[in-house]
Amino acid sequence: MERRPFLKLALLAGASAASGGIRSIAAQDEAPSVALTFDDFNIFDVPALSGAARNRSILDALQASNLRSAVFVTARNVESAASMRLLESWNEAGHLIGNHTYTHPRYSRTPFDDFAADFLRCDGVLRRLSQFQKWFRFPYLDEGTTAEQRDRMRAFLAAEDYRNGHVTIDASDWYVDGRLRTRLAAQPNTDVSPYRQFYLDHIWERAQFYDDLSRQVLGRSVRHVLLLHHNVLNGMFLTNLIQMFKAKGWKVIDAQEAFTDSVFTAVPDVLPAGQSLVWSLAKQTGRFDDVLRYPGEDGTYEAAKMDALGL
Repeated sequence: MERRPFLKLALLAGASAASGGIRSIAAQDEAPSVALTFDDFNIFDVPALSGAARNRSILDALQASNLRSAVFVTARNVESAASMRLLESWNEAGHLIGNHTYTHPRYSRTPFDDFAADFLRCDGVLRRLSQFQKWFRFPYLDEGTTAEQRDRMRAFLAAEDYRNGHVTIDASDWYVDGRLRTRLAAQPNTDVSPYRQFYLDHIWERAQFYDDLSRQVLGRSVRHVLLLHHNVLNGMFLTNLIQMFKAKGWKVIDAQEAFTDSVFTAVPDVLPAGQSLVWSLAKQTGRFDDVLRYPGEDGTYEAAKMDALGL
């Protein structure tokens, strides 16, 4: 799919009616806010940064801004005592621990019973941690491609007393990270500053897009939840990312605070199910087909730009 540039959406009449009754909790002119959340917790070493050093760098960046984040854990990545100990450092720092399955399967391509068993296996590994909460984030933000798939999993999560760990701002940090690691493997002394700038520009572009979409669909800026990954990119540049949001006038808030926004009680009736929650609510209105690509984010949308920059 051809990449669409950031598009400033025209304000739609009656946008508040499209919210499905979601109560406004913020004035339209209030500064946007965002919480940082991390998927996978995938510990591995690279020449530029060991897994342990990366983990410490991410935690230090959060601590420096007195932030409490959320990490959604793929539990096969904490099978070793050493990797579990690194996860425990998040727990001790007061960050929320959530379920991201055991092996990271894509729900729409996995038999329900297998996916549910994988989910429960992860739950069994994480539930001993004091900061564990019954929040689940679908791998790939894939919540099913049919109504039967979608609704069966929703019923299962409700029966297990889980809530969906939605995101409102999706992005492709994982793709930028892969390109950075490939370059570092080939050229360990490469200048990483162009990757840092591309990363910051990419996240800022996507944050503006989803915040603007939120204002058009809901009549307000929601308390955003940004999807990031526990990767080398964030080990290197998370402090820069936090500083960028603050410099742009955004508030960076705790994940627990962000998830109190009433938007996270929404249950969009769309297919395919998943993506950013704001994306799904916009799709549900039927008014944004010209700006809603599927999937909402993917490395293919960023590849040409990175190629052109030699990254």
